[in-house]
Amino acid sequence: MKPSLNFILMADVIGSRKSDQNELIQEFRKVTDNTNASCHRHFLSPITITLGDEFQAVAKNLLSAITIILNLEENIIALNGEFHLRYVLLEGKIETPINPAIAYGMLGSGLTKARETLTGMKKNKSRFHVILQDKALENALQNAFIALQGIIDDWRPDKDYYIVAKFLQNRDYKEVALELNKERSLIWKREKGLKLEEFFALKKVINYLGDNKDV
Repeated sequence: MKPSLNFILMADVIGSRKSDQNELIQEFRKVTDNTNASCHRHFLSPITITLGDEFQAVAKNLLSAITIILNLEENIIALNGEFHLRYVLLEGKIETPINPAIAYGMLGSGLTKARETLTGMKKNKSRFHVILQDKALENALQNAFIALQGIIDDWRPDKDYYIVAKFLQNRDYKEVALELNKERSLIWKREKGLKLEEFFALKKVINYLGDNKDV
């Protein structure tokens, strides 16, 4: 029997050598721990840090993998993390049994290709690389993630994350303004300037693509 295909997720911290290592690792672990907890039902094998600034995991399906990526991005914002992750989402083979407790000690051509892809990504600016059997779906998701990155990477941790975090909890700018004790007009302008409407629209598109295999 041929091994089935799995949705492998790998990521590393961009520019980790330029950061304070102890602080970075603590932030990185907080983010991954939070996602493991909140997205536990989406994993076949949980996020496991394989090196100080890298992790791998196996998701239950494509939509689960997307859910995990988006949750990681939002956890970085919520925790005011001063780093970005670079991701590979690959549909490929794992020949050995999948460990449900830790994503370590598994072997397969999919894992090898994901690792090679992640290493190769250090030469370009894209933070998201999607490799699927369905190339039309792969291309659609890749383009959607490029657009999403264009919005997220413009946000500044020190000036924008606290507002974005509030909108992640509550989409009503009036209530966000009340919670932050700010003028409604100011928060409305910040919502527009941060392109939050576009961000949430792209999230819906990405989730739709992940849940529709025939797109």
